[in-house]
Amino acid sequence: MSALENPNGPHKEFKPTTWSIKNKTSIYLLMLFVSLGGIFQFVTLPKEQFPDLVIPTIYVATIYVGNSPKDMENLVTQPIEKQIKSITGVKIQKVTSTSQQDYSAITVEFDTDVDPDIALQKVKDAMDKAKQDLPTDLTQEPTAQEVSFSEQPVMYVNLSGDIDLMRLKEYADDMQDKLEELPQINRVDLVGAPEREFQINVDNSRMQANNITFDDIANSISRENLDISGGLLDVGNMRRNLQLKGQFKTSYDIEHVVVRNTSGAPVYLKDIAVIKDTLKDRESTARLDGKNVITLNIVKRAGENLIETSDDVKKLTEEIKATTLPRNVDVVITGDQSKAARTSFNDLINTIVLGFIFVLIILMFFMGVVNAFFVALSVPLSMFVAFVFLPAADLLVGGHVTLNFIVLFALLFGLGIIVDDAIVVIENTHRILVEGKGKISAEKSAIMAAGEVFIPVLAGTLTTLAPFVPLLFWPGIIGKFMIYLPAMLIFT
Repeated sequence: MSALENPNGPHKEFKPTTWSIKNKTSIYLLMLFVSLGGIFQFVTLPKEQFPDLVIPTIYVATIYVGNSPKDMENLVTQPIEKQIKSITGVKIQKVTSTSQQDYSAITVEFDTDVDPDIALQKVKDAMDKAKQDLPTDLTQEPTAQEVSFSEQPVMYVNLSGDIDLMRLKEYADDMQDKLEELPQINRVDLVGAPEREFQINVDNSRMQANNITFDDIANSISRENLDISGGLLDVGNMRRNLQLKGQFKTSYDIEHVVVRNTSGAPVYLKDIAVIKDTLKDRESTARLDGKNVITLNIVKRAGENLIETSDDVKKLTEEIKATTLPRNVDVVITGDQSKAARTSFNDLINTIVLGFIFVLIILMFFMGVVNAFFVALSVPLSMFVAFVFLPAADLLVGGHVTLNFIVLFALLFGLGIIVDDAIVVIENTHRILVEGKGKISAEKSAIMAAGEVFIPVLAGTLTTLAPFVPLLFWPGIIGKFMIYLPAMLIFT
């Protein structure tokens, strides 16, 4: 005998659905709280264009001016590379090196399961072991840094104008200091900024005539170009700190450096050399619309909200432009990654709204207005529930989950599954209610319908998700990037 012929007899039921139907007020309140919580999470969760990947790749750089690529290879690259290849305890995938004029670069790629902090420490230990085989007069000691997507600039602030470049750099330095005060900013790098330089062009004949060597000149300049502490001075009830300022400010200061003083006849630097106050050769160049500019590369902290960071940078830039910069200095923002992220989130909101409307309109022709409304209501509610529990997805991903385009794609992909399940349950409820011919109430119909289709719906959902499970174990960098898709789809 079927349940329709004996509605008061035993029948299948799904306990959570039965409880929900019998406690409608609690469910209404729960829906309200979940909706508010989902909206709050959507607004406050960090938003980025791409997932924040941590790649265990370490970059080692060494500068040794005055050496050819071959010398850099033999003197610097090979000793460091030898010690790096002898690292134990972690798996190294690949070591690549490049030796150029005055510069050595080594890239160490570790297995993706290696903690980046451990990888960095292992490389630093190897560098320390290699120091005994390196030249003692390196221009710059070897440095190791982690390669991370979060270290890439999220936007560029470009300064240009019809003023002196050094004056423009002063404005750029001031803007750099103020931008770095923002809590979301990790650092701000200057590109294309000129650097002041004092050139000492020695007259070789005069230097030899005074029996002076290049070491004498270098040592005398280094001794004079110092700020020296003079100790403490008691002034009444206070103690003042004394400091002798000796660092060079102008070429005049350098000209009057005494290189040698023999029998009361001092030889000044200006007697044997010409000092020029000039600019260094540029190591970086920034251009915009065919003009030279000074660019500030904005690097945000990992996990910070990209859209909020962009808005704060733009707001502060406008304030500086209005209060500090002269009218003939232009500020242009380029490469703003928040534009794509902002578009993605606007598309998500539009998709939720349009999904609700389209599902409602289409199902109205087959299920009626009321049934279609409840199916369509599953679209925004499922999104709100997903946002509420999104932080718990950190356990699946193994890192902090932010709202990025892969997470949003997974959420939108899951909407189809949710709507399908809702159609099956509500259509079965409607069938039982109609075939019951008044003998079965709407509440009883819903309880019976959920009990009948629970196993088929669960099986259908699991078979849809099953092909995505192997993606959770995709190895390598691509796996780190793509794990968000199956994880978020299964979680949703």
